[in-house]
Amino acid sequence: MVKIANIELGEFPLLLAPMEDVSDPPFRKVCKANGADLMYTEFISSEGLIRDAAKSVQKLDIFDYERPIGIQIFGSDIDSMREAAIVSSQAGPDLIDINYGCPVKNVACKGAGAALLRDIPKMVKMTEEIVKATHLPVTVKTRLGWDEDTKYIVETAERLQDIGIKALSIHGRTRVQMYKGEADWTLIAEVKNNPRMQIPIFGNGDIDSPQKALEYKNRYGVDGIMIGRASIGHPWIFNEIKHYMATGEMLAPPTLEERVEVCRQHFTHSLEWKGDKLGIFEMRRHYTNYFRGLPHFKPLRMKLVQSEDIQEIYDTLDEIAQTMAYEEV
Repeated sequence: MVKIANIELGEFPLLLAPMEDVSDPPFRKVCKANGADLMYTEFISSEGLIRDAAKSVQKLDIFDYERPIGIQIFGSDIDSMREAAIVSSQAGPDLIDINYGCPVKNVACKGAGAALLRDIPKMVKMTEEIVKATHLPVTVKTRLGWDEDTKYIVETAERLQDIGIKALSIHGRTRVQMYKGEADWTLIAEVKNNPRMQIPIFGNGDIDSPQKALEYKNRYGVDGIMIGRASIGHPWIFNEIKHYMATGEMLAPPTLEERVEVCRQHFTHSLEWKGDKLGIFEMRRHYTNYFRGLPHFKPLRMKLVQSEDIQEIYDTLDEIAQTMAYEEV
């Protein structure tokens, strides 16, 4: 049984990665229904939280059906991160996660996210202050290092454990790599196999199939796997991995009708949480992913992304299910 403090996650948990503009409550709901064991909010700006910025505060919304759920925060200022941890704890999550892995320019170039990989002492001090500020378990998500010359993750993991974090998720790339090339899990395995490490170590990067999930589990010995991009438009991946690990057999791919139904649920949750206007607009980024591989899909996709009428969107989804032949890629 893998546990983060007293949170039981099963024998080999599958985690939904925090993804900006993706892992909001509507998306998390369909992932939870399809097998995700632990999920995180989109990363939340510490400065936004302490300024009470509406967009940041809304990201604190969590629901009982999501549990266990972690709120992930990021920032460059230690005092602001401490305050953000206090605010986040009051929202009632099961844990607080710190983002030391986001590589995008408008985060890293402001000294937050993966930028802390260039200042390990500050990373450790920031983490220590957050651990002291909350009664909840604190976890960390990070990368191997800033670049090829600064892959200090083995030592860094020890230091973070020593000041009280309860689990560590590691993306197998440096910040300089962004999302290019192949994720290197060898250092993740080195962290996991370090006899000093007692907390769960979760691997992240390039897991896009049940076969690869089982292969990496066996090869690298991690306690669980965090899945990000492969879940977008395909929340079934969590149950597919679990089924394959349990039976050695692949689940049949979702039918077109199943894809439409989950997309419909996602859209409905989006309307409920964001309101009609924003719910319609922000759902548009998901349609291509849900229906990737459909032949001659473009005209219907255009209807979905151009319509501002809720019933028309539902009708278009029905039309997809009723008139189009699903073609697995």
